[in-house]
Amino acid sequence: MRQIKIDNIHKSYKQSGSQLKILDGINITISSGEFFFLLGPSGCGKTTLLRIICGLLEPSSGKIFFDDKDVTQESVQKRDTAMVFQNYALWPHMTVQKNTEFGLEMKGVDTKQRAQEALKNLKMVQMDEYASRKPNQLSGGQQQRVALARAIASRPQCLLLDEPLSNLDAKLRLQMRGELRRLVKSSGITGIYVTHDQKEALSMADRIAIMHRGRVEQVASPFEMYERPHTSFVADFVGEANFLEGKTTKEGECVAVNTPVGTISAQMNDFFTDGAVSRCCIRPEKITMAAANESPLEGYENKIPASIISRTYLGESIQYEVALKDKQSWKISVPGSMKFPEDKETYLYFKTNDVVLLRE
Repeated sequence: MRQIKIDNIHKSYKQSGSQLKILDGINITISSGEFFFLLGPSGCGKTTLLRIICGLLEPSSGKIFFDDKDVTQESVQKRDTAMVFQNYALWPHMTVQKNTEFGLEMKGVDTKQRAQEALKNLKMVQMDEYASRKPNQLSGGQQQRVALARAIASRPQCLLLDEPLSNLDAKLRLQMRGELRRLVKSSGITGIYVTHDQKEALSMADRIAIMHRGRVEQVASPFEMYERPHTSFVADFVGEANFLEGKTTKEGECVAVNTPVGTISAQMNDFFTDGAVSRCCIRPEKITMAAANESPLEGYENKIPASIISRTYLGESIQYEVALKDKQSWKISVPGSMKFPEDKETYLYFKTNDVVLLRE
């Protein structure tokens, strides 16, 4: 297990006489044994950063440390990492057993020991019964397990995974999330996982770094990332969010936000500036509704009028699209038993603690 420090990493390519920035000053410290996720949309630089950590790419500037050792100029082999690729990269002419032994063979482990170690890891991923098969005789999910067993069997200090579940069907991908986390955590290896799938990151990671246009927007636990986003991009990228803007003033222990739909109460945080125009967000499931002609709901500090535009039944919940009086559209998620007709006038209710002031 290793702590990994990414120190002011930049990466640029020359394009038509100018510099195309891919990574712009990345600073992250990943703890020993942590399962850390790099999350972001396509083209944000997450795979480039993973390849720099691995040693497959050199940064334009900045350094990579494994523990206290600067490995920026070291080869892939000397970094003692293992990588699981999106396409699994299994050797087609080798059996499952031989594929799993490959990393140990490259390290000079003797024949008997590497066979035992490979079989142990295949059992861990429930693929020992397929040890004599070739990759083309396996399903996508089975190939993914073999690739993981091969990576862990090579005894790396750091395991790097580049969207390893993206080629699986939706049901298998869901099944593999918990299994993959269990395998990585039980091995004790520091894991870094690249994905664009928000649910994958929220359900599997110890911590997440959200990347956008070559920069890190926020580093936090899944709970913090969802419940307390720092920016509009993070709030909108991780789940769904509704936004309001207004001038902010301190009101006791809370913040009053004077918006076009009325003054609302938000939780105080480090992004508050007295008198500034700030943006805040509220998650759809943090809001409840009541018909305009019903008695007001108790226990909510915020109440704003809205009219229902449409509703979508999702089984356990119903998603409503509503219009505020400034014509802004919001999404509200309520239990499937709460049914309101379209075009009905309602009030939206939500709590101070569920309104998050954003940095930008």
